Amino acid sequence: MMCGEDRRDADRGGPPDEAALFSALLEDSAEDLYENAPCGYVSTLLDGQIAKVNGTLLNWLGYDRDELVGRKRFSDLLTMGGRLYHETHYAPLLRMQGEVSGIALELKAADGSRLPVLVTSTVKTGGDGHPVLIRTTLFDARDRRAYETELLRARQESERERERLKRLNDTLQRTLLPPTLADVPGLDVAAYYHIASTDEVGGDFYDLFPLGSGTWGLFLGDVCGKGAAAAAVTSLARYTLRAAAVYDPDPVAVLGNLNTVLNHEYQGPDPRFCTVILGLLTPDGDVGGFRITLASGGHPPALLMRADGSTDYLPTPGGQLIGVLPDAHISTTSLRLDPGDTLLLYTDGLTEAHTAAAGDRYGDEALLEFAHALAPTTATNAVAAIRDLLGTFGPGVDDDTAVLAINVPRQPREEQQ
Repeated sequence: MMCGEDRRDADRGGPPDEAALFSALLEDSAEDLYENAPCGYVSTLLDGQIAKVNGTLLNWLGYDRDELVGRKRFSDLLTMGGRLYHETHYAPLLRMQGEVSGIALELKAADGSRLPVLVTSTVKTGGDGHPVLIRTTLFDARDRRAYETELLRARQESERERERLKRLNDTLQRTLLPPTLADVPGLDVAAYYHIASTDEVGGDFYDLFPLGSGTWGLFLGDVCGKGAAAAAVTSLARYTLRAAAVYDPDPVAVLGNLNTVLNHEYQGPDPRFCTVILGLLTPDGDVGGFRITLASGGHPPALLMRADGSTDYLPTPGGQLIGVLPDAHISTTSLRLDPGDTLLLYTDGLTEAHTAAAGDRYGDEALLEFAHALAPTTATNAVAAIRDLLGTFGPGVDDDTAVLAINVPRQPREEQQ
């Protein structure tokens, strides 16, 4: 006995053909998907004439279907630049490869506006393997263009900001160094400052300045750290040393003053300290020459290059960092610079640099050998040689480096006779 639903199916000629319904649904969905896809579709003949276009692309461009199909070529939808690229690159590649994907082009809308798109095309072949049709998919790239434009704007702004920061750092760095060194009669003087990074202000400093009674003071130092905080300590150290030397030129007293100032100004969880080597220069004798007293607060030893070609470090053992302890130990040494002798002061950015060959630290022994090969030399030549040496390290110099050299020139031969 049949139920009511079975009877109704029988009256309609039996149960519905589910396969036919599913097929019809697929066809309807495929057509709807083509027309209203989230991307544009266009099919063209091999000569570029538009044979089919979906509703999405028509809506984007503001055209009616009959304005394009059979009337225009795909290249007619492109801007002048896009058309040129299509003819010279896109179309030839498509003919050779049968497919081109992800190409950025611009379309002209009916109202004259431009639409950036990413284009992918494939060539459809017939049963005999010959090309018969070109299918092209277009993706709206307006959001991507806006993103790229914003990214470019942000990048350009970042570059401008970085350039402003570099100029600021350069200006600040110059204020921390003397514009010129004092002219000391009977002495050849040269200095150089190598900047490891233009993005941050370094903490190296040096100076040579006159004191009373025919004496001169000089110093070279290195503040721990980089940036604005290090620059503040550098400025404080430089002017404290000059002021203290005028008040009492004794090198130990001068460095002791700086140690007291740093201890007073930078107490607490963020202490600031530096290494400094300071000298007192006094002319010595009628035949030329200078008497020098050096005091070191934890700084690398000075290099002495004699007129006879001998070279050695001037040890100042036991000198402690300036600004760490309330009563830092200051070590001293004294020497005489005779005609032809050169004294070189430097910061550890030189010896701590990585060599280009092995990546190892340059080191004290290598610097001593380098200086021995230079000796005898002048202050100008010594600094020029160090400058060239630093250039060979390239990015291996990861810390700023300051060098200061003083030399007692040799007397002309006719004056020595």
